Amino acid sequence: MSKSLSQVFLPAFGGTALLLAAAVFLANRQHAENKLEMLQARVETLDSARADARRMAAAEAGRAEELAQKVAEIEAAMADRAKVGGSLSRPAPAQDGPLGLGRSALAEEIHAWDVDILPDGRGLPEGRGDVFTGEEVFAEACASCHGDFAEGVDNWPVLAGGFDTLADKDPVKTVGSYWPYLSTVWDYVHRSMPFGDAQSLSNDDVYAIVAYILYSNDLVDDEFELSHENFAEVRMHNADGFVVDDRPSTEYPHWTGEPCMANCKETVAITKRATFLNVTPESGGDAMSAPETAPETTTGTTTSTTTVSPAEPAAAPAPTAEVAPEVAPEAVAVAVAEAPVDAELVKAGEKVFRKCKACHTVGTGAKNKTGPQLNALLGRQIGAVEGFRYSKVFQAAREEGRVWDEASLIAFLAKPKSYLKGTKMAFSGLKKKGDQEAIIAYLNSFRGE
Repeated sequence: MSKSLSQVFLPAFGGTALLLAAAVFLANRQHAENKLEMLQARVETLDSARADARRMAAAEAGRAEELAQKVAEIEAAMADRAKVGGSLSRPAPAQDGPLGLGRSALAEEIHAWDVDILPDGRGLPEGRGDVFTGEEVFAEACASCHGDFAEGVDNWPVLAGGFDTLADKDPVKTVGSYWPYLSTVWDYVHRSMPFGDAQSLSNDDVYAIVAYILYSNDLVDDEFELSHENFAEVRMHNADGFVVDDRPSTEYPHWTGEPCMANCKETVAITKRATFLNVTPESGGDAMSAPETAPETTTGTTTSTTTVSPAEPAAAPAPTAEVAPEVAPEAVAVAVAEAPVDAELVKAGEKVFRKCKACHTVGTGAKNKTGPQLNALLGRQIGAVEGFRYSKVFQAAREEGRVWDEASLIAFLAKPKSYLKGTKMAFSGLKKKGDQEAIIAYLNSFRGE
């Protein structure tokens, strides 16, 4: 019986041990896997922290570099200010005034603001610039607003022309027609231009731009060079158009003294009336001095009088320039076609035409721009390009039957605003006869387009 029991229970106890051993093994394995996952998560956290530390170190290095650059700029500014008689590092003067507010300005602070230019040229820095250079700088920095010829773009100011308009109801006040002092031009360009990038121009650039503006207003020729040495010699067109305001000494004393109450008139009468505005009281006036009035009209209980200004005398006919006998365009075109072509002159004219390309086109496919296309110009009737809207003076020339021939072109190119008074073309003209002949030869080379 003992043998039988041992044979039954021993295998049973051996299986249980195996099961317990397996359970322990599995538990240990799970624990190891959990620990491995924890270690991997910690490694990832450490990697992320290391990356953040590197980014912070790079940012700190960038800020340190930026601070070093700012320090260098401040030191350079201090060195520059020290050259004009002071140091920004010295202590500021004691506060002034009874309230202890503010202080006296340092010499270098005054110098930094003291950049105005007086009419006689005092305050100008050394420098120079010619018309040709000014044209290039103007085209790059100013033409987008003021046009290639200072004629103004859209609502941006016109800088040239308007000389015969100051007495008009709506005068054109430009640098040439209105500004009395050249120092105003130089100072404004130097302080404020170009728009959006003020004070980026060198002194020589400012001299050149001012020279070109003078040229655009026919105040200097195309070979003129403006400098601090000849600045005061330039006289503006409207230099005598302004007067010193002397009212404080001539009129104000009469208004500020004791009023006169003696020898007063017994009656007061209206001797004149406003011509265009109905502001003069109806009663008390002298009928002989009043202008003609329309019949009174009554509406309800309100009476109104319409003031009529005296009839203006008929304007005398404006003197007209002699017009050459009308020539058939076909005859002119034939004569032009027979003229020999000078290749060198045409090449020179192509170079001169650069001054015209902003507004005009020539060649195959030429289209109207700000100005009409110029193909087959010689022999063409003035103001006759289809689809282009001409000013009144060109329309009048067309009605007169005038034709572009060599003589009329030379006269126009020399001074457009004098040849066709009232033209909107702002170009001041070509002063050199060689340039006039060259550009005519160049335009004539497109007669068959």
